[in-house]
Amino acid sequence: MLQFLIRRSFGAVLILVLISAFTFFMFFAIPQDPAMLACGKNCTPDALEIIHKNLGLDKPVTVQYWNFLIGIFAGRDFAVGHCAAPCFGVSFANNQNVWDTILDRFPLTVSLTVGSLVVFLIVGLGAGLLAAKNRGTWIDKVFSSGSLVISSLQIYFLGPLVLLALVYSTGWLEKPKYVPFSEDLGGWFAGLLIPWVVMATIFTANYTRMSRSSMIEQLQEEHVRAARAKGMSGNYTFFRYAWRGSLVPIVTILGIDLSALMGGGMVTEMTFGLAGIGRLALESVTNKDLPMLMGVMLVSAALIIVFNLIVDALYAVIDPRVRLS
Repeated sequence: MLQFLIRRSFGAVLILVLISAFTFFMFFAIPQDPAMLACGKNCTPDALEIIHKNLGLDKPVTVQYWNFLIGIFAGRDFAVGHCAAPCFGVSFANNQNVWDTILDRFPLTVSLTVGSLVVFLIVGLGAGLLAAKNRGTWIDKVFSSGSLVISSLQIYFLGPLVLLALVYSTGWLEKPKYVPFSEDLGGWFAGLLIPWVVMATIFTANYTRMSRSSMIEQLQEEHVRAARAKGMSGNYTFFRYAWRGSLVPIVTILGIDLSALMGGGMVTEMTFGLAGIGRLALESVTNKDLPMLMGVMLVSAALIIVFNLIVDALYAVIDPRVRLS
């Protein structure tokens, strides 16, 4: 296990470096000068030169990229002040510290992503298990048919409908907003409940179908039949043997869906007017704000890599036959 984690950690660092290099050099393929954004409409050549120097844009691109990497681990000095490690630079648009801005948006995005993940795993896996346990009955047909209908919905379509039905028309729920978890637990839950449900709905349908098919397949395995032949109860074999084995393909798909979950978080934030990392990424692309875009991409990629490491490590827990080393 330790060797596996070490190998994956080195691979993760390499991936992050490649992502940062690709983003950095692709940005400089854009003809527009980034310093013009900070200079404003009434920009003069002297003011533009000062901005180039203050933001380090007067140096070759390769030197700028090297300074960016060094700043992440050792900090960096700008004309506007010192940027402590981890330093992702200073925003071209507003001269704000990139890392501080990301930290300010980070709790909302994590709350939104983890909350929706918990919801669709509980609902999706639970519905799939019930459908498999009652295969061929009306329960199975309802869950199977419902998952097909729900899978065709999209966040930007379902979100406004839920807002209209539960917020503006009836007033049963409050409009989505973010309240820090440490300040008000009830406000945090109530403010993100609708985004959680809407975002989780799209994934729930897929996990219901996968959980059902995987469980049905596991119920036909020889070790499950042998357990039944030894006189073990149906519920015991269902949860002790079949359910555990059915989680392996689901965990595999979950690792792949983590990136889609981050993308869904961006659409969800825009749909409900939440200011998280996804919305920050869109703003940085619109403003051609390289430091902010780099910081958002690296933090998002690091999150996905960490989640995938956790998912891979779960294989050995779920199925002892898997050897990660």
